[in-house]
Amino acid sequence: MSSRKYEAEKLKDASRGLTIWVLALLRKRQIIQTFSALALALPLAVPAHAQASRGSERNWVAAWTASTQGPFPVGNATAQPELKFALPSSERGASDQTFRLILRPDIWGGQARIRLSNVFGTKPVTFDDVELGLQSSGSVLVAHSSRPVTFEGKSKVVVPAGQSMMSDMVVLPWVKDKNDPMLASRKLAVSFHVVGDSGPITWHAKALTTSYISPPGSGSHAREETEMSFPFSSTSWYFLDEVQMAVPDAQTIVAFGDSITDGTASTLNGDDRWPDVFSRRVHAAFGNRFSIVNEGIGGNMVIGPANYAAEPFAGGPSALDRLERDVVNLPNVTKVIFLEGINDFGNARADPEKVEEGLRTFVDRLRARFPSAKFYIGTLTSAVHSTNGDYGSQTVEEKRRAYNEFIRSAGIFDGVIDFDAATIDKETGELKAEFQPNSTTGGLGDKLHPNRAGYAAMANAIDFAKLFGAQP
Repeated sequence: MSSRKYEAEKLKDASRGLTIWVLALLRKRQIIQTFSALALALPLAVPAHAQASRGSERNWVAAWTASTQGPFPVGNATAQPELKFALPSSERGASDQTFRLILRPDIWGGQARIRLSNVFGTKPVTFDDVELGLQSSGSVLVAHSSRPVTFEGKSKVVVPAGQSMMSDMVVLPWVKDKNDPMLASRKLAVSFHVVGDSGPITWHAKALTTSYISPPGSGSHAREETEMSFPFSSTSWYFLDEVQMAVPDAQTIVAFGDSITDGTASTLNGDDRWPDVFSRRVHAAFGNRFSIVNEGIGGNMVIGPANYAAEPFAGGPSALDRLERDVVNLPNVTKVIFLEGINDFGNARADPEKVEEGLRTFVDRLRARFPSAKFYIGTLTSAVHSTNGDYGSQTVEEKRRAYNEFIRSAGIFDGVIDFDAATIDKETGELKAEFQPNSTTGGLGDKLHPNRAGYAAMANAIDFAKLFGAQP
């Protein structure tokens, strides 16, 4: 064979080898892409027992909470639509229907898990087809965003009466970067089907966020992306009291209180309660190092009622009774901001000394469980001339002032936030006039609950140097 012919054959062999190699590489890439597509289509949940073995790899924080306060319909909802068609019987509860709850996580992570609650139920509740998705608008989901949630690897879970259940971890593929500014105000849709009759529903009355319910007897629609199966709306949350996210190095801050933390008189779907405004300040200053969650209940008291289980009332169990569930059981809690007491005076007519004693007990219990956590307390805002019962009386005002003096001088807290000074009109003793008109229902307001402007003033009165050791 001539040298020229030999070189030509050699070149042809090399070209053939290169072609085979390129085809193999392309084939390998196609297989990887196929598996990647399959991974997005398959249920992205890791069973709880599998999580436990590698739990140290993740830093869980509470990204959203809503304190369970009692059996529906006992509570103080705001701007609640007519519910007799969606939930016709409080004894029967939910009946073979689907809930689509809308909520705003304070922080996002690539993995999430949720807690379903039946703590005020009287019978086991069966849930199936639990899904997490991105809200598009109303009850509509962003296409293909929904992800199934499992409990110990199963799509159906039975939550016994008086208990709660944490789900397995769910991967959220739309969270590419926890610092993505496009996620900051997005809302999560948590959908689930209640199998059969639930009995009394565990709920949080004052969501100030619109969620959606399918008709009784309509079956499971949790996987549907459209609005067709959800004709009924509600401004409350049901059965769900916590969403956690896995976020490296993040910490949980709990805003704990009554209706002034829960957001009465703020804007429906406006996310302008004082913890919301405070949250935006924190994220602007420190990014996603902290997650601020709201554990307020409208009407809540520090020391009452004495026996909530025997006679549920609108304000839910006392601050002392719910400390374990609403603070201690949350992950990575490092700071608590407490604002309660006015309902003890205006509703229960308690003496300041009794409320102060209850507050000392709360602080002692919290420090025993979280020795390194910081506890901050807010002074009570004015209720002078309030149209709510006895709240506007001179007797309540004298108790409020005595309690605030205790707060400022007790020395048992890591810091005091003077919400009173930020909102009071010193000439009249009332809330400042611009803080009174109700931001959702309109009207003059009740001179007890600050409005959107008042809550912003409260949030802006929080001194970052005291809480974080630094100014933004």
